[in-house]
Amino acid sequence: MAGQPPATRLLVISQVYVPDPAAVGQYLADAAEELARRGVRVRVLTSRRGYDDPSQRYPAREDLNGVEVVRLPLSSLGKATLLHRVAGQLSFLFQAIFRGLFTPGLRGVLVSTSPPMAAIAALVIRLFRRTPITYWVMDLNPDQVIASGHFKPSSPLVKLMDWLNRRILAASAEVVALDRFMADRLRAKVAHNPKRLADLNDKIHTIPPWPMLAGVEDQPRETNPFRQKHALGDRCVVMYSGNHGLTTPVDTLVEAALRLRDDPRLVLVFVGGGAGKAVVDRAVAEHQPPNLMSLPYQPLADIKYSLAAADVHIVLMNESLVGIVHPCKVYGAMSVSRPLLYAGPEPSHVSELLDAGTIGWRCQQGDVEGTIAVLKEIADCPQAELGERGVAAREMLEAKLGREQLRGEFCRLVERTLK
Repeated sequence: MAGQPPATRLLVISQVYVPDPAAVGQYLADAAEELARRGVRVRVLTSRRGYDDPSQRYPAREDLNGVEVVRLPLSSLGKATLLHRVAGQLSFLFQAIFRGLFTPGLRGVLVSTSPPMAAIAALVIRLFRRTPITYWVMDLNPDQVIASGHFKPSSPLVKLMDWLNRRILAASAEVVALDRFMADRLRAKVAHNPKRLADLNDKIHTIPPWPMLAGVEDQPRETNPFRQKHALGDRCVVMYSGNHGLTTPVDTLVEAALRLRDDPRLVLVFVGGGAGKAVVDRAVAEHQPPNLMSLPYQPLADIKYSLAAADVHIVLMNESLVGIVHPCKVYGAMSVSRPLLYAGPEPSHVSELLDAGTIGWRCQQGDVEGTIAVLKEIADCPQAELGERGVAAREMLEAKLGREQLRGEFCRLVERTLK
């Protein structure tokens, strides 16, 4: 069996972890469990409360598939205000630093970007324990808060975050970006220093997030329990599933759905949570359209049914966020053999996938008329053609973005730091 000596321990620092539904936590759990299977002793420091729903409480300590999970109190106070988020993050960081400094047998730290300041904990632990860091970049800040208009480039917080980015990039033994656009943005942060840029080029790797539902069998429309439960019938279901944030604006699609409310062939289903979902909930409450549905996050065990209930999956991206966030939900759609409806800028990771095969459609943010035309085209599309596009998406995923291949590549990088 591959792995390290028994005394080797990898510390994973993340505010979110399964069973919390946040994508960052799910990917970290999948990697941590694979590393544990390979013989690495993995300890995860995470929050005891749900990130999106702080009323959700998890066990303080447990073993999950060979991974030791330690959940810290008062580490998530919800997302109601910026103050709630920052207070929860700071509490988490202080506790993670203290626990990390006294973790026995520590040989390495794996840290991502939840919370955005998680790198501070990794840097402090490295300073005193001399442990190598693997930095898994899931999104970029302060780039994201600048692009969303919450902060100006001259803000002290933005300057602090940029300094932190330069420090963690310099200190990490390995850096993993999710796509080439994100890797280019990371290089730009140190481009003013040729020595640091050369160092980063030696250790940066582009590894897309792998499909979490690889190998899931398709669920026929007529027997899919999700379609039955929500009375979707024979209508063409166009679904958005996941976090509804400022990076994934749904306004154009919601307006298009309201304009198409009298078309009985089509229903748009929005599954998940987040601040951006208020647009959907408000439209449902005010207009009660028969072709618009808002549902909460689904249990992890039922996601295979909810994803397969769609005929087409929506992938969204804000025009200014290419390389800042990565649309991970595209892999869930492709895993269950469903075509895509992409609303976002070009070029991007998703547009490059669409360029590589006939696996979906495109529309533009803000173009309601164009989106209506595309939705009508989807409604007119025979089930056989929808199926062909979905199969093409699944085949592309298996050929280029396989779970075993990408997860294995990532785990080998982490193991290399533990030697």
